Amino acid sequence: MTEKKRALGRLGGVLVLIGALVGVAAIPLGVVLGAGAHWQNSQADELPAQLLSPSASQVTRIYANDGKTLITTFYDEDRHDVTLAQIAPVMQNAIVAAEDTRFYEHGGVDPKGLARAFVKDASSGEAAQGASTLTMQLVRNVLKEDPTLTPSERASATEDTPARKLREIEYAIQLETKLSKKQILQNYLNLVYFGNGAYGIEAASRRIFNTTPAKLDLARSALIAGIVQSPDADNPVGGSKAKARERQLYVLAAMVKAGMITQAQSDAAAREKLTYSGTTPPNGCVDAGGETDGWGFFCDYVQRWWDEQPQFGRTVAERDDALRRGGYSIVTTLDPDIQKKAAAESRSVYGLKNSKTLPIAVVQPGTGKVLALAVNRHYGSAVATTDTVNPLVSGGKSLYGYPSGSTFKLFTMLAALEKGLPLNTGYETKSPLVTEWIDYGPGNCDGKYCPGNDNPAWMDGYRTMWDGFGRSVNTYFVRLEEQVGPAAVVEMAQRLGISFANPADKKQAQSSADSWGSFTLGVVDTTPLELAAAYATVAAEGTYCSPVPVSSITNSDGTKVAVPAGCKKVLDPEVARAATDAARCPVGQQSSYGKCDGGTGKQVAGIFDGIQVAGKTGSTEDNRTETFVGFTPTVAAAGIANDPVNPSDHVGSGVEAEVVTAVAKTLKYAVGDESRDFTPPSSAIAFGG
Repeated sequence: MTEKKRALGRLGGVLVLIGALVGVAAIPLGVVLGAGAHWQNSQADELPAQLLSPSASQVTRIYANDGKTLITTFYDEDRHDVTLAQIAPVMQNAIVAAEDTRFYEHGGVDPKGLARAFVKDASSGEAAQGASTLTMQLVRNVLKEDPTLTPSERASATEDTPARKLREIEYAIQLETKLSKKQILQNYLNLVYFGNGAYGIEAASRRIFNTTPAKLDLARSALIAGIVQSPDADNPVGGSKAKARERQLYVLAAMVKAGMITQAQSDAAAREKLTYSGTTPPNGCVDAGGETDGWGFFCDYVQRWWDEQPQFGRTVAERDDALRRGGYSIVTTLDPDIQKKAAAESRSVYGLKNSKTLPIAVVQPGTGKVLALAVNRHYGSAVATTDTVNPLVSGGKSLYGYPSGSTFKLFTMLAALEKGLPLNTGYETKSPLVTEWIDYGPGNCDGKYCPGNDNPAWMDGYRTMWDGFGRSVNTYFVRLEEQVGPAAVVEMAQRLGISFANPADKKQAQSSADSWGSFTLGVVDTTPLELAAAYATVAAEGTYCSPVPVSSITNSDGTKVAVPAGCKKVLDPEVARAATDAARCPVGQQSSYGKCDGGTGKQVAGIFDGIQVAGKTGSTEDNRTETFVGFTPTVAAAGIANDPVNPSDHVGSGVEAEVVTAVAKTLKYAVGDESRDFTPPSSAIAFGG
């Protein structure tokens, strides 16, 4: 006998048994064979694995670094599974009374009710409503919600035909042999729809009464249980309060009849005045909390990071689907206090309505953890100047970033140190400096690239890496770049995470890096996040870590998901220590060997009040942007003042001091009172020999 015939025989046996139990003399053979044949042509009789372990869509929750502060949630369906122990017993009883009073007595099928339904099918030629046990409803809902099935397979789970009812019978009988009644009830309560966007008992409790399933009392349990028959119509928030009340009274009466409660308890519950104080959870980054502090920008970065991780799907669409349906708990690296400080400092320079912005990023050296991404904007899609969904701090979505000026001199210094030039490498600098590189643009010197210094009286003269970096002497670093070769400097920037996202920058890096004399002056687009991560590499003594916004991920069953590690050693620690020593000059502190002599951001030393700090200011040509990036051994921060809409609207040199102060205050707040000193470089890399 074939499997199809055996399955058909079992189904026929079920129907004959039903007929006998209720005294039905005969169920027409044509009904049995016709419905069974329809079923056997489309379904296998083996119990689908998803019925044993339902994989319905669940809410993903995004938390700040404390694992408790909710940033936002992502979902297609608002559902969060709970255990039966987390559901009040009275709620368990209420749903049984409302939907299947003989739940604990039958083996998946209620013979009397089902027989009546099939007799009606036989006479009308249509599938009768009702007669579905909780187990049968669970089968239908699992197949309807299963994200692994095709749309047509999901549709077949709810088609109004005898074949679908027969399939439910077969699966329900098998399911009762595999799972306990408690497991079936738990799965049912987590899966069933309660209307108004509430999928499962946790969402229903929260959205209707702003409570948890464990805290539901009799009155609330009866009302929620009554919703299941017509969830959208009977939900008191999104549907009819009168119908919800009618269904509540029905459930209370059913519970009395079943002996679950007394009439007095039913009457008391019916008199209880209910308040519908539920809440709808946020969905996506526009709904993220912390609007004033710009949590949405961090959320957006988390989402884009997620969409790049192959372990969550083969395509971006699959990864995004996993985020919205997978029920993950994601603890991010966002520090709300640091984010709040960064946002406040950004707004201290430019208000929300100002066309110019000061995006600030804060990262942790040695881990790449992103602690804050703030800017003087609200994250939102409104047309107003105050709102934007553009990733102004982290870049992406065709936003390549902004040139950051002299901050790129760090890469030239690192390339030189790596090639064996010591910190005391000195040149007699002058302005302008005529170089070997061809240049027919504005300000060229007989067809040669010839940059000058912004303040020749203060910058010209004999300079080393210490005071050349401290005073930001253009011609010193262009001369140093000539010696090591621009290609080596470009490669160093790439090694430290500069992405060359702008296609024009990428093309020049690939085709003519050897003649890119202006590279050291920071003409390439970058972002505060990239820049902070690059300088964090030096702070971590040569370990570059790709920025990461996530600390931990737990899937819906509580299993930890690995967060990809992105740290690698890219510099010799001695090279990094030497660069750090020179980077103490711009901020008004002194190097380990007492060689600092002047700095462009000297106010930083006062802000840090004895705590060791390093960093660099950066001004682009005509002061289109103003930048400051600073770091300690434990934190790095960067900010770039700019006009993201109109780059020709230069921010001007007058804002430089404010930018330096805002970023430095953010950095100091992130560091707190805990301080660690930098490790001094060896005398060999400082002075050669």
